[in-house]
Amino acid sequence: MLTNKTETITEQEHQEFSRITARLRAGSRARRAVAAAVLFLVLAIGGSLLYWGGSFAHNMVHDQLVDQKISFPAKGSAGFDAKEFPGLQRYAGQLVDNGPKAKAFANQYIAAHLKTTNNGKTYSETSAESRANPNDAAMAAKVQTLFRGETLRGLLLYAWGWSVVGSIALWTAYGAFIGALIVLAALIYGFVRPQHA
Repeated sequence: MLTNKTETITEQEHQEFSRITARLRAGSRARRAVAAAVLFLVLAIGGSLLYWGGSFAHNMVHDQLVDQKISFPAKGSAGFDAKEFPGLQRYAGQLVDNGPKAKAFANQYIAAHLKTTNNGKTYSETSAESRANPNDAAMAAKVQTLFRGETLRGLLLYAWGWSVVGSIALWTAYGAFIGALIVLAALIYGFVRPQHA
């Protein structure tokens, strides 16, 4: 009889233990579900904002560049020799309408022409020479050419920079969307998978 009483107590303890662990598992499951839902929302909302920001940057850069109506010279035109501008020939005759084209135009086309304006000297150096010789009209014209060219070059490089920021935002948005889908799949799996007895 003593053996039966011990077995009954053990069975009661086992049932109590099973009830306690079932409650703990249910609470743990609920906490995981809440954490997954919050992570899903953060990734989905964050991805949406990144996508909006990236699209805004790309559209703004495109629209502003198109409004400027800057074009690469046609292939074979004077001042656009294939030997002097080999990296630009693929853009021949095209409108500067995106960041990579703006960078190419600024760094390869405008920069090359600015170097020939005053023997490779910058606007700042040429301006100092012009102030030292205020009656030199040719030097004053070089100052204006360099000022305008370097300003346009800088603005085009800003457009390129913002297009890079937009691209980074878009790629990060895609990563966030993929992460959100993975978390959502894990959340759904957590609800439909069989639970331990």
